[in-house]
Amino acid sequence: MSQPNQFPKLHNAMWPGLVGKGGPGAEPAIDLDTMLELTAQASVGGVKFDGVDIFLFDPHVSIDSTDDQIKTLADKVRAKGFVVGSVVAPVWPPTGGGSAMGNEEERKNFVGQVRKACRIAHKLRELGARPNGVVRIDSAASPSEWAKDPAGNTKLIAQTFREAGEVAESFGERLAAEGEICWGGMHSWKEMVRLLELTNRPKTVGFQADMAHTLLYTMGYNAPGDALLPENFDWKDGSKLDEALKTLTAALRPWTIDFHIAQNDATVKGSGSHDKTGRHCLANDPNGKLNIPHHAGYWMRDEKGQPTRAFNHICWDGCMFPNDVMKKPETWNNILATMIAVRNAHGWNA
Repeated sequence: MSQPNQFPKLHNAMWPGLVGKGGPGAEPAIDLDTMLELTAQASVGGVKFDGVDIFLFDPHVSIDSTDDQIKTLADKVRAKGFVVGSVVAPVWPPTGGGSAMGNEEERKNFVGQVRKACRIAHKLRELGARPNGVVRIDSAASPSEWAKDPAGNTKLIAQTFREAGEVAESFGERLAAEGEICWGGMHSWKEMVRLLELTNRPKTVGFQADMAHTLLYTMGYNAPGDALLPENFDWKDGSKLDEALKTLTAALRPWTIDFHIAQNDATVKGSGSHDKTGRHCLANDPNGKLNIPHHAGYWMRDEKGQPTRAFNHICWDGCMFPNDVMKKPETWNNILATMIAVRNAHGWNA
């Protein structure tokens, strides 16, 4: 297959093997070895995935991994011909973290988890297994809790993000806050911009855009006043969707340092801390509302139409697919084909 562009590199996320899995009544988790093998088997016209993004959480990767365990991880990933890109820090209370707008202890726990994640990320870099990528965070707080004191809580989150940013800097890392409507202070595109501006660490704390989640920003889920599309929007009206995404990306693209390719059917799902979160769909889902290669361009090209080159890799994110779907080779081949189309349309060469 002809490949006009070398960059961005194409990564697959490992956390769909864990998110929504393993709990009461849920399907079992898919182990890291299986996720790596499924990714390695994918091939479209001789083109394969270049790397993986990883969730630093058991049973995939312990946030308390020893140096030897990190080396074993690096060797395992490289044995598949991959590198590690971005990593997810488990900043939430049930995983050892705490709310970024919580009390002193909760916020200390949040920063502590970021410190552990940065240590692993830095070690992987030292081992030559991680040439690029960020550490992913969010506010670890709900929109309903945030709404009890919007200004005060956003100020607290920004303070926590700044403290976490200082930790990241000490490891030579950057943090990316994933815009998702289930996280307080990050649940609308306007609040997300406000939080990043208040944090005011543009070189260290940026934005991670996920196409499934940011589509819901345009619809005003959890923040109706910030909707960019009218209620009962007719999804056949592609021009209005394009205008909404143009407005959204103009505000958030300057902050974007990590990017997830994803599909969404304009509905929400989830429970608990992930209530009303983006419905990830398969790349070729007939109900998907995004023209992925086209709409990815709003994030990957600047206002002059030139590639931003703000990230060296892009990652597919598709959480909560059934295990039988995830274990089918055609699932990953279709996803890889979509990733290739995005790179062909908006990528670049060194």
